[in-house]
Amino acid sequence: MQGSANLNLMIKAARKAGRSLVKDFREVENLQVSAKGPGDFVTRADRESERLIKEDLLGARPTYGWLGEETGETPGQDPTRRWIVDPLDGTTNFLHGMPHWAVSIALEYKGEIVSAVVHDPAKDEMFWAEKGAGAWLNDNRRLRVSGRRQMVESVFATGVPFGAKTTLPAMLQDLARLMPSCAGVRRWGSAALDLAYVAAGRYEGYWEREVKAWDIAAGLLLVKEAGGLVSGLREGQNPLEDGALIAGSEAMFETFRKAIRG
Repeated sequence: MQGSANLNLMIKAARKAGRSLVKDFREVENLQVSAKGPGDFVTRADRESERLIKEDLLGARPTYGWLGEETGETPGQDPTRRWIVDPLDGTTNFLHGMPHWAVSIALEYKGEIVSAVVHDPAKDEMFWAEKGAGAWLNDNRRLRVSGRRQMVESVFATGVPFGAKTTLPAMLQDLARLMPSCAGVRRWGSAALDLAYVAAGRYEGYWEREVKAWDIAAGLLLVKEAGGLVSGLREGQNPLEDGALIAGSEAMFETFRKAIRG
């Protein structure tokens, strides 16, 4: 695995956090759980994961800014660089003992994601990318988006709103337009892994209407570096700022986008 010093730092931090999470995942019944809101939980494991990552990343790069799910945003002395971190994407899966969750770390430089890591400790899969250097899985597998060209062969991923979120009616309309013409839609509960799977050609596309920057920052670069395309859900939207996006393979992107936008 060859990459920049920053990327190697990110991978090391993700692995350390992953090891900590796996220990708690094995004893998930004993976790101390507190509710942040309907359907949205935070655990001791989540907070510990972010602490470990923050300690490593800011310990090595103390002038960089920080945006983390649990500890929020801290401006850095260097205004051009910022870490964007989700220490446990797929918390509900984690709490229910389902092995589909990830650590997501991205480095932003002048408003653009330039390095990305999505680590799935349960399956021992490390997705990583750097701007201009491609997207990769583990040590040496180059990632490419799917080459399928027919909707009837294509599988898509999304996140169905939970709790009292207001985007459920629009999501149901999306599903009504898309599902009759495709091979299936999956809702696996981790935006970071959904995007990594698009980059790996496992899905033809992914869309969602209400996600946070830390959920998708690393995955956006993975898709782009694997030859895929990303845009806002509507014209002029910025996925990182607006939390609404479409991502997919180049072969299916326009057809997919038209189906979602209606």
